[in-house]
Amino acid sequence: MITVRVYGILINEHNEILVSDELIRGKKITKFCGGGLEQGEGTRACLQREFLEEMNLTIAVNEHVYTTDFYQPSAFKEGDQILSIYYKVAPLVPIAVKLSTEPFDFDWQQLALYNTTQQIENFRFIPLAKFSPNCMTLPIDKHVSTIIVNNFLLP
Repeated sequence: MITVRVYGILINEHNEILVSDELIRGKKITKFCGGGLEQGEGTRACLQREFLEEMNLTIAVNEHVYTTDFYQPSAFKEGDQILSIYYKVAPLVPIAVKLSTEPFDFDWQQLALYNTTQQIENFRFIPLAKFSPNCMTLPIDKHVSTIIVNNFLLP
């Protein structure tokens, strides 16, 4: 089975990039914000829905950055393949969710929720000057991070 995932690259006015730190079924993952494409949904609509659900944030989906062009097995479902699509995005309203300054900075309420859902997340910005593929966990995100670094951090 092929799972389609859609992610947004959000760089703020301070040249910081938004990431999501997640605890999913016992695994700590730092990734770009976004999620799974649902039946009958376009990729841009998926990304808008995901940002609204996860961050209560309305976004504009701008230009396409990358679509996976290599085989990537799923990290969570053996035998599945992941196809990821990345777009630049921009917030249309101020970000209102709590932003962390440290990775995996979950509070006690989130940890209590994790016991029932097996999934929690926090959001934070990383300065582009400190951003690298090593900041990300998943192979496709690492690949896209290289594209970002090559396109945004050149002197």
